[in-house]
Amino acid sequence: MNNPGIAGMLHQLADYLEIEGENPFRVNAWRRAARAVENSRIPVVDMLDRLENLPGVGKGTAAVIREMATTGTAQVLEDLKRRIPPGLPVLLGIPGLGPKSLHLLHRELGISDLRDLVQAAEEGKIRNLPGFGVKKEQKLLEAIRKLGSRPNRRLLAEARQLADVVLRKLAGHPAVVRIEPAGSLRRGKETVKDLDFVVATEHPKEAGEAILAVSEVKEVTAKGDTKITVELEADGIRMSADFRLVAPEKFASAWLHFTGSAAHNVRIRQRAKELGWKVSEYGISDDRSGEERTFASEEAFYRALGLPYIEPELREDQGEFEAAEQNGLPDLIRPDDVRGDLHMHTVWSDGAETVYEMAVAARERGYEYIAVTDHSRSLRVAYGLSVDELMKQWEEIDRVNRELEGITVLKGAEVDILADGSLDYPDEILERLDVVIASVHSRLGLDEETMTDRILRAIKHPYVHIIGHPTGRLLGRRDPCKLDLDRLFRTAADTGTILELNADPRRLDLGDQLLRRACEEYGTLFVISSDAHSSAGLDRMAYGVITARRAWLEKRNVLNTLPLAELRKRLRKGRP
Repeated sequence: MNNPGIAGMLHQLADYLEIEGENPFRVNAWRRAARAVENSRIPVVDMLDRLENLPGVGKGTAAVIREMATTGTAQVLEDLKRRIPPGLPVLLGIPGLGPKSLHLLHRELGISDLRDLVQAAEEGKIRNLPGFGVKKEQKLLEAIRKLGSRPNRRLLAEARQLADVVLRKLAGHPAVVRIEPAGSLRRGKETVKDLDFVVATEHPKEAGEAILAVSEVKEVTAKGDTKITVELEADGIRMSADFRLVAPEKFASAWLHFTGSAAHNVRIRQRAKELGWKVSEYGISDDRSGEERTFASEEAFYRALGLPYIEPELREDQGEFEAAEQNGLPDLIRPDDVRGDLHMHTVWSDGAETVYEMAVAARERGYEYIAVTDHSRSLRVAYGLSVDELMKQWEEIDRVNRELEGITVLKGAEVDILADGSLDYPDEILERLDVVIASVHSRLGLDEETMTDRILRAIKHPYVHIIGHPTGRLLGRRDPCKLDLDRLFRTAADTGTILELNADPRRLDLGDQLLRRACEEYGTLFVISSDAHSSAGLDRMAYGVITARRAWLEKRNVLNTLPLAELRKRLRKGRP
């Protein structure tokens, strides 16, 4: 258990106590303990015998923290979970509802879940409670409807996680010659509705039995000789999944077909028809001769249609056929093109590991360099660094660079763009940093003109290298800011400011369509960053790369594919 994980459980404990109507002093004691753990520069697991040294942590809270650190939970938290109706804490995800409000709603109206809440609001019962009123009641209903209108899709990373569990269990089964993911997961879409697998087998009955025996199968929707549909669940992720069972010689055709997209497949069928052929998920047939053709690979299938291989990420009928016909498909960026990661956080702000630990983990991934970019001083919720703390961090980075071979740690910061467009550190600090990422973290609801001018001021700043997660979106949770993106893209290109593709699966910001537009229309340069808060988070880079591929980006479009010497030269370009 790391500090953020323990602090999260302490906050949850405080929320549950507040929902129960506990004494505010006791609730605040747990919140103070949570903040103490969050603020600690030392991992809690390394100071279990001196937890009382943390401000706001007494003997009782220390015992619970120790239990959380060693077991991953605490009895007091588990008892609260059993006492509170399970549908009640879920309502904390609705904007405008906090623990105190939920306690009042539960005590006065017996509300225990979302259905109760909607019914009470529609019947006008909530408006009469203290602190609510007609306007807040209507805002609650609007927030609920907005949440309900969001499609039931999972983040790409969540879908990948669940799919990998299944693939590991089935890949080595004797009846399974080959199994691969297909559908929107394979095409790398940022969210995925359901999973598709194509299974090559000479023994479909045995392969089907193996699929149904996977412990993650929670429900069987349909079972046939060539298709099995189930509900899968692991680690709280539940998705529907289709398994298509085909003979090995038909695997390539089926894999291509079930990868899609539907629009891409329509173009495939049209092209085959022009040649007098008919395409199905099992191959190509010639209506005149009756000949049926199967293929050893997708590359061979495309060649039969007179086309070069089209990468799965491009299969959206968004110009890939026209480019293929003119031999103009992009040489897409690949994971091993990335030489370093320029956006990550450490224990100096809201990260979970030290500069040294992040550097070692990056070196293990084959990186040549990283930039440590902890938050600036105004972002108190993420324990942003004061100028004095930043300078102390520079001393640590110098020590790490002396100690470690094979990787270089650059001095960076993720600097807040304040409401008026000014930056959170003075210029005399910014000019000394190797990498300056300017990001918006507050007041995201400003009107388009104000928000655009705010970010443009940062783009034009002589010491800003990168604009972090430019639209501020969180997939499924927060819409993008209102921005004149054409002005942003044009100004970034004119000033040489780099735009980030933030690879956090909850962000993927900029998204593929905006990346492609900025690249093709304005010639903007990008960086793909993990925004990691732990060494495991460095692996997010894969989701950034696949999003870049969907945007038709090549190695030359991405800053952190450069070797270190060229990177330094590019970062100095245009500076006073």
